[in-house]
Amino acid sequence: MTVRTRLLDPAVGRAMSAVSAAAKKGLGDPALAELVVIRASQINHCAFCLDMHLAIARKDGVSEKQLDLLAAWEEAGDVFDERERAALELTEAVTVLTDGFVPDEVYEKAAAHFDDVELAHLLGLIVAINNWNRVMVGRRIPPGRHTP
Repeated sequence: MTVRTRLLDPAVGRAMSAVSAAAKKGLGDPALAELVVIRASQINHCAFCLDMHLAIARKDGVSEKQLDLLAAWEEAGDVFDERERAALELTEAVTVLTDGFVPDEVYEKAAAHFDDVELAHLLGLIVAINNWNRVMVGRRIPPGRHTP
């Protein structure tokens, strides 16, 4: 495996970071934002992003139980509330896009828990982490290289 040391052109990295930061800020719930980015990173097998965002999630107060059961959130009972479950379901639908679109019922469920602005930021966050996952996996950036 070849590890590339140069991540991105600095201007591209700053732009991607700005999108991520704006989406997180607009969502207004740092713990939920971390659950979303961790779930997308699990699906995309991005070890770098998992390493980084698991540390951030712990700092932001996400419970160890939620982190332990995130990969199986659908089967985790009341470990995740309805709002978190709607966000995670939308995360999976946008990340995978197996049918080429997000099913209406998934979008409507999220729309029932997030107002239009929050939903726009949630979608922006999902898109942003998927971009980062693809960069990090594509560049084969190993975990442990993040410095806060």
